Amino acid sequence: MRFTTCDSFGCYLADVLIVSSVQSREVPHPETFMALFGRKRTTVGLDIGSGLIKIAVIDHGKGAPELVKVAITKLQPDAIVEGEVMDPGIVSDAVRASLDEANVKSKHIVTAVGGRDAIIKKIQMERVKEKQARELMRWEAEQHVPDVESVELDFQILDGPSNSDEMSVLLVAAKRDLVDAKLRILEDAGVTPTLVDVDAFALHNAFEVNYPEAMKGVVALVNVGHEITNVNIMDDGIPILTRDLPLGTRRFSEDLQRQHGITARDAENLVRGYDRSPQLDGVLEARGEEIAVGVERAAAFLTTSRSSAQLRAVYICGGGSRTPGLAEILGKRLRISVEHANPLARLNVRDGAFDSHVTDEVAPLLMLPIGLALRQ
Repeated sequence: MRFTTCDSFGCYLADVLIVSSVQSREVPHPETFMALFGRKRTTVGLDIGSGLIKIAVIDHGKGAPELVKVAITKLQPDAIVEGEVMDPGIVSDAVRASLDEANVKSKHIVTAVGGRDAIIKKIQMERVKEKQARELMRWEAEQHVPDVESVELDFQILDGPSNSDEMSVLLVAAKRDLVDAKLRILEDAGVTPTLVDVDAFALHNAFEVNYPEAMKGVVALVNVGHEITNVNIMDDGIPILTRDLPLGTRRFSEDLQRQHGITARDAENLVRGYDRSPQLDGVLEARGEEIAVGVERAAAFLTTSRSSAQLRAVYICGGGSRTPGLAEILGKRLRISVEHANPLARLNVRDGAFDSHVTDEVAPLLMLPIGLALRQ
């Protein structure tokens, strides 16, 4: 297992999560993947969400990365519920349809795992060399990760050389069953994951490229999805903590239907609309409170170790970030600046990359797949 070093694109969990799984499938060892992958000009990022399959293809051949293709396929309702795949066949079919739409020739892609079954934790441990740290890490993990025998583990030492007796380490764990389930879906779709990342790191990856000025101080990146809202806390550009809240645009729509007696289609139009509706305000006040509390509790993690740590900014992305009024309600509740994070803010985009998609409408959906496709 190996955790890649942080570079200009951030920190990533690389091949660690597919080590045990791919070997049983007679697939080349991940080190071979890395060698092959490094010579490719393009990278395909695949995000399997609860409501949508999203693909971003990035060309690395001209120096600065360039987005060359985007594909988005809607999943049937309840194909994935609360992060659990209910119908693998439907999901595999949607993955194949997205790959076809994006004209992807290579079947080697970058995907991610996350949610409740992935843990990211910053810990303090005795200062040792990396080789010794690797030997000690399983013991350290037993103190922080439930059922350590059922997960894939890796770590990144965050400190440089120091005279201190302790060092900061970013510990990462993902349930092996979660990784295997993702691999089976991709195998059925006819693709092989070159790398398996963690959602939080992929989001951070795209965010850092587009917002380098946000890599100072304590900042929250909130990804509002269909069923889950990811809260990622970064300290001086390092992802320190991630928390998943069980709410998203699906819950917004259900609240609207229940409270106002409107159809599912009308509720979805309000959530995805351009104008702020009075009907929506009540829903967002309640759900915005839940998101704000989640952000506050995640940020409070740092106050226990650093009295000077204060959340200075919040950025929102994901399909739910488009909901009219959400950013304003969160900003008012948190009493802090809440901005929309655009994964295209500083990324080159090739003509025709979006085809029939409206760029401004789908851009908020692409932070995660773009973060995956930025991996080299």
